[in-house]
Amino acid sequence: MSLTSLKVAALAGDGIGPEVMREAIRVMRAIEARFGLSFAVEQAPVGWAGIDAAGKALPDATLELCHRSDAILFGSVGLPDRDPTIPKEERPERAALLRLRKIFGLYANLRPVRLPKELAYSCPLRPERQGDGLDILVVRELTGGMYFGQPKKTEEVTENGATFKRAIDTMVYTTPEIERIAHVAFKAAQLRRRKLTSIDKANVLENGILWREVVTSVSKQYPEVALDHMFVDNAAMQLMLKPTQFDVLLCENMFGDILSDEAAALAGSLGMLPSASLGAQAAGGLTFGFYEPAGGTAPDIAGKDLANPIAQILSVSMMLRYTFGLNEAAAAIDQAVGRVISSGLRTGDIYNPLDTGSRKVGTTEIGTAIAQSIKA
Repeated sequence: MSLTSLKVAALAGDGIGPEVMREAIRVMRAIEARFGLSFAVEQAPVGWAGIDAAGKALPDATLELCHRSDAILFGSVGLPDRDPTIPKEERPERAALLRLRKIFGLYANLRPVRLPKELAYSCPLRPERQGDGLDILVVRELTGGMYFGQPKKTEEVTENGATFKRAIDTMVYTTPEIERIAHVAFKAAQLRRRKLTSIDKANVLENGILWREVVTSVSKQYPEVALDHMFVDNAAMQLMLKPTQFDVLLCENMFGDILSDEAAALAGSLGMLPSASLGAQAAGGLTFGFYEPAGGTAPDIAGKDLANPIAQILSVSMMLRYTFGLNEAAAAIDQAVGRVISSGLRTGDIYNPLDTGSRKVGTTEIGTAIAQSIKA
């Protein structure tokens, strides 16, 4: 890989997307200056921005840009006030976000949840439940399960003289699908605290039985990683009662969607949490990735310099690590974010007026501070 040709499609999207993307690109330029890299960053519309520009949530030109890029840095899509005005199949989340995942085979979603000690007050749990700090990685299968299984439809049926609608979603998993996401999770656990908790509902779902069987089989290739299994309802409860027991959580698509958002609440703000969605490794050695913050478009604060850009910035860190293999540059971003948090700068979502050592700032100021810390 040439370090002068890192091609990134930057799709800011809607709401606060353009603001936080601006700060992420600012940080990328700081990384360029420090490490002698060169990012070919090209921006394109997606979501309602795509609909307004080209008539659909994922314009052809935007998709073509993604195909010729090494990674996608994504903001967020969807506007609650506008989404109901078009058919559900054309709405940004389905027509852009889910479509990109399917087109690029992005089957593995990694969402780290970390609670910096300086932000312990933002966690909804009592201090004794936080232990010495929270550090959880949710690994979610992203292209199977109920979200993509067929048939998926709403139909009109007549029974016993009554006519009504019936909605059908199908939950489907195959052995290869489970195996490949399990390998991702076990490899991640090897680099952490070597504990993996696999989530299923094997007591009532055929999918859960297969999931447990396959994960158990794959675990034999990773004898140094401790594996346990947990029903999804118990896992939801344990995340609130004793989150420190978890290292890596391996989940199917829908369970991972729910549990990753629950785990995210432990960090106090979605504005702090990045995510990576990864595909298979290409022939050139790169793993194509889709990187985005865990939060949404937050249209109520869009354009007001209030959004927290840290999740978008940390998504750049994940991109450098998982697609480009630039671990030192990724660590520089992580460390700069830590230093800025330690210095007391806070956007409104993580600000506590009782913390006398902190100061509330806007999107631009905290993004600039992180970029300057990288250069320094």
